[in-house]
Amino acid sequence: MNMVAPARTSVQRPFRVSLIAGPAAAAQARRHVSAIIAAWDAPVDTETAALLTSELVTNAIKHGKLGNDGIQLVISWAYGQLRVEVHDRCKSGPVLVDAPCDAEAGRGLLLLASLCTNWGWRQTVTGKAVYFTLAAGR
Repeated sequence: MNMVAPARTSVQRPFRVSLIAGPAAAAQARRHVSAIIAAWDAPVDTETAALLTSELVTNAIKHGKLGNDGIQLVISWAYGQLRVEVHDRCKSGPVLVDAPCDAEAGRGLLLLASLCTNWGWRQTVTGKAVYFTLAAGR
């Protein structure tokens, strides 16, 4: 009798966590993303995912209206793509800026756009969600 190993599931139930907006939020988000990638055995670059997650969380803290709800981090895996969403209470979408090379800020979304497979944002009932995806093997 031939035994066949179970195939990796193509869809994982989303992992959701609330983060308190503050200095530790980006580091906590990076740890969650890294742990989920390892637990799901997702074939994406963990360091890139953690870096991009940190950018989204930092932007949410700087520009989002967080209120008492803080930040919601949602991580999902479906059909060969990791998706990370960061939710805040601000309805305004992110804006790409043409920051000079020596600027201390303003290049996060350019970094995001250059390293991920896809990114964007959508309005939610309470504000917005900014997301990125990384394809398997990237």
